[in-house]
Amino acid sequence: MSTSAAPKPEAAYEDFAKLDIRVGRIVEVEPFPRARNPAYKVAVDLGDLGIRWSSAQITRYSADELLGTDVTCIVNFAPRNIAGFQSEILILGARNALGQVILLTPRSEVGRGEAVF
Repeated sequence: MSTSAAPKPEAAYEDFAKLDIRVGRIVEVEPFPRARNPAYKVAVDLGDLGIRWSSAQITRYSADELLGTDVTCIVNFAPRNIAGFQSEILILGARNALGQVILLTPRSEVGRGEAVF
């Protein structure tokens, strides 16, 4: 089963450069029963940027599996209210063949808050 979407229109490098994508480490995971789709409330340590929260549909992982995991996040989107919770960052992932969200993580140790380019 392919979950790939059609390609999006061409974008200029300047569009990409507007995104502030950083590496952070998951430091807290809480259940989020009010979310419409299964999700967690996830706290991510972004170094000098502090700890920021996200609503993330990453329930293919247990909370214990997620703790200490490095993730990539977009940190400069406006906060979104999701079922009464302020989601401050977007944790990046891609769907596998089963439709589960797989986290995009660095292959090697990267400092918290390090920019992706």
